[in-house]
Amino acid sequence: MSRPLSLRVELRRQITRPRTRWTYLVLLALPLVVVAAFTLGDDSNEGQNFADLATTGSANFAVFMLLVTAELLILILAALFVGDPVPAEASWSSLRYLLTAPVPRARLLTSKLLVGLGLTAFAVLLLLGWVLIVGGIFYGWEALSLDVGGSLTWSQVLPRLAASAGYVFLAQLPFAAIAFWMGVRTDAPLAAVGVAVFAAIVSSILDSLSALGDYRRALPNHYAREWIGLFGPDADYGALLPGVLWALLYATVFLALAYRHFARKDVLS
Repeated sequence: MSRPLSLRVELRRQITRPRTRWTYLVLLALPLVVVAAFTLGDDSNEGQNFADLATTGSANFAVFMLLVTAELLILILAALFVGDPVPAEASWSSLRYLLTAPVPRARLLTSKLLVGLGLTAFAVLLLLGWVLIVGGIFYGWEALSLDVGGSLTWSQVLPRLAASAGYVFLAQLPFAAIAFWMGVRTDAPLAAVGVAVFAAIVSSILDSLSALGDYRRALPNHYAREWIGLFGPDADYGALLPGVLWALLYATVFLALAYRHFARKDVLS
């Protein structure tokens, strides 16, 4: 007999929710909206930054789309997929039923956490794969044009795009964990997402204050754009390590707080 609320069951529950389907539809529509905006706007491409080079080929379009979505859209998706499931169950009054099924509390949280992270990772991969296709259809399959001049071949670009997508996913873990921690403390899904987004905004503001000096290195999104350095003549993958370590540290702390609080939570209230 299958265990209650297995990963397969939880995945089916989350995929069939309207918010999941609409989220992926928005991801699929976004590159087409950007293409339409480029078509209506000035397409002179006189500059040498990612926005100016976005229409020179599929690879450049993919890098540009990853840049403009990483720090807000993907962050919101991570906070939504990870932070929403527990308070949603509470607001539907089904959380008490699940825990009396019986489903151990740690297993319930783990199922929702892993599914939420899986949906977020799939969203990043879906977006990256789709923008490559859209960029190829509308702008061709040319190699990546660098903002410093020169270009990269597809054999160079694809591993860097994969590493960048993985890094963008990891960079959202602190805020996903904050949403998860807030989600076990409230029955309002929007509150969990909102707190995570607010934390990201505050962190960005503090990171812009040069008076903080090296203390800014400890902010959760200080290294969020470090992946951009991969799209230069020489990719330094080692530069990503500080951002990965800080992201894992923040995620571990807030996830531990979430598990600790939920283990003591009175779900009958």
